[in-house]
Amino acid sequence: MINFAITCAPEPLRSEKYFMITQLQSLALGIIEGFTEFLPISSTAHLVLGASLLNIPQSNFVKTFEIAIQSGAVLAVVFFYFKKLLEWNMLKKIAVAFMPTGIIGMLLYTFVKSYVLGNIVVVLWSLAVGGVLLIIFEYAHKEKMAADAVEHISYRQAVYIGFFQSLAIVPGVSRAAATIVGGMLVGISRKTIVEFSFLLAVPTMLAATALDLLNSYRQFTAAQFDTLAIGFFASFVTAMASIIFLLRYIRRHSFVGFGVYRILLVLAFTLAVL
Repeated sequence: MINFAITCAPEPLRSEKYFMITQLQSLALGIIEGFTEFLPISSTAHLVLGASLLNIPQSNFVKTFEIAIQSGAVLAVVFFYFKKLLEWNMLKKIAVAFMPTGIIGMLLYTFVKSYVLGNIVVVLWSLAVGGVLLIIFEYAHKEKMAADAVEHISYRQAVYIGFFQSLAIVPGVSRAAATIVGGMLVGISRKTIVEFSFLLAVPTMLAATALDLLNSYRQFTAAQFDTLAIGFFASFVTAMASIIFLLRYIRRHSFVGFGVYRILLVLAFTLAVL
């Protein structure tokens, strides 16, 4: 999911009964975020379910934490694709693709924060339905090769991808799944749209993180920043492994396995917890 400014809480974070997570919990959530951010399985869903299994309440600090550690995964993209991010034409296409997400995310911020963020039922339904749709898509879609490199993606295609990405404001949908499926539908090859999804994550995640921290950083203690740092670093390291894994995986496999995984995760969590 794409998290936009989720913690503009009227009450100070320090006044909450639960606002801290341990360093071990931070490490665990950072690993979960980093490895799942770029896979079509929803990192936000995994963080919400992971926090539930670790008995971490969905406090304002936890929500901010879940947003902030996304920037660790983004740093992994910068590490691998630094040169492409310096190309002016590429930056313009990324900006065009980001605009629909930015606008829609801001417009729906209040609704998402009030009714769907951290809602386990919404997460489970999104994971399950998204998994089914991902499987159906892979069996029904005939891949086109209109754009076989990120440089060949048109501005029109970039706009379409941006609208698909905006679907990920619903937790459990998966930003990666939405952009990849959307890109393939408009004629972009599998490897190309996966790489463009990586690049598009940079402004999307940084905007969400910056906006949220701008509203809440003054209310953090030094210990909370230490916790964020641990999650950030864990996210960065595991995201690098995730990027390498996904690029190798798509050479020989479709996304059906991810769709099946999403459904099995919902069944396992439902049987174990609910």
